[in-house]
Amino acid sequence: MPLPSAPLSGVRVLDFGHTVMGPSCGLILADMGAEVIKVEPAPKGDPTRDLRGFGMGYFGYLNRNKRSIAVDAKTEEGRAIILRLCDSADVLIENFGPGTMDRLGLGFAALHARNPRLIYASLKGFLDGPYSQRLALDEVVQMMSGLAFMTGPTGRPLRAGTSVVDITGGLFGVIGILLALRRRDATGEGEEVRTALFETAVFLMGQHLCYAARTGVAIPPMPERVSAWAVYDVFQLRDGKQLFVGITSDNHWQRFCRAMGRPELLDDAELATNNQRIAARPRLMALLVEMFANLDLPAATALCESAHIPFSPIARPEDLFTDPHLAATGGLMETELPDGTVTALPRTPIQMQGLPERVLSDPPLVGEDARAVLAGIGYGAQEIEALIGAGIVRADTRPPPNATRAAHNGAA
Repeated sequence: MPLPSAPLSGVRVLDFGHTVMGPSCGLILADMGAEVIKVEPAPKGDPTRDLRGFGMGYFGYLNRNKRSIAVDAKTEEGRAIILRLCDSADVLIENFGPGTMDRLGLGFAALHARNPRLIYASLKGFLDGPYSQRLALDEVVQMMSGLAFMTGPTGRPLRAGTSVVDITGGLFGVIGILLALRRRDATGEGEEVRTALFETAVFLMGQHLCYAARTGVAIPPMPERVSAWAVYDVFQLRDGKQLFVGITSDNHWQRFCRAMGRPELLDDAELATNNQRIAARPRLMALLVEMFANLDLPAATALCESAHIPFSPIARPEDLFTDPHLAATGGLMETELPDGTVTALPRTPIQMQGLPERVLSDPPLVGEDARAVLAGIGYGAQEIEALIGAGIVRADTRPPPNATRAAHNGAA
């Protein structure tokens, strides 16, 4: 259960979200202390549970700290359950295709008439306009917005390496919900909050639009850009590893030259400022490529740390499991997935009073909290068991604690 001191303690959220955009919005609200009830279709539950490929990571990451109820909304009894839940809620999140919730009788107008305090977050592919009835995906809007063009080299549009638009769209959903809660404090009224994938991707492209307006030229993709910084590149090291180095100020350059033991570069008038270093980049990069090629990763890391400049080895995602900074700061939180796998997954990167320092509840089984949720909205024990027996509600039971996790917690 949420911590009583958490910022959103006492706020009940119904998360009808699926895949990434809706669940990421619910995840952040849950981490901020809201009671988030994931409403899943019975009998199978959220289809994301069974995805393969890269989809295997969606459900387990985006659904911690949530409760689950699985309901067959196609039945009269199931629909009655969902309406009662909506009557009890402060916030509803949905990211279905256009018109889906209205067809189910669960659109904003219908629910606002029943519960005027309800904040209804509708996360779509497009806001109102010529595209509003289109279906969208993260990758679709990366292509439409120019993001994929900017990521890959010319002729090879490339999506970003994570669901960046889905997740950012979920963040905008959270911002809208928090604004609506703030306004409801003053007016007593809920409202509809809308955001969309395409407009989110366009927002991310704003800096490139500004660049285009200022220059009047076609924007090159990032692999072919003229960098604003003379040294902002990946270098090959002696041991086969790679290191990204960014020298973005004249102070960086001066410290780097001293750390290298190359005072003659400090005295080189053609390298004194960033713009001069850009002009001299062919000569400068040849020098740096040779220098880094003679260093292994520990030596190159020590050099950059002593110069106090931005740098990074080229990491794989799984390298984060053993990252010393994340280990020291609790940046990954132990989580048991529905299949029993115990792992560590990223926490919401906000530090403030009242936020949990651990996962309060693992991603739920299908309908794991159905009995408690139904009892909380007035159903009696016999009614609940009858609904479960009839298949209108699914209520899986969590098995005994994972042995590996139990041993780990015992050792702790």
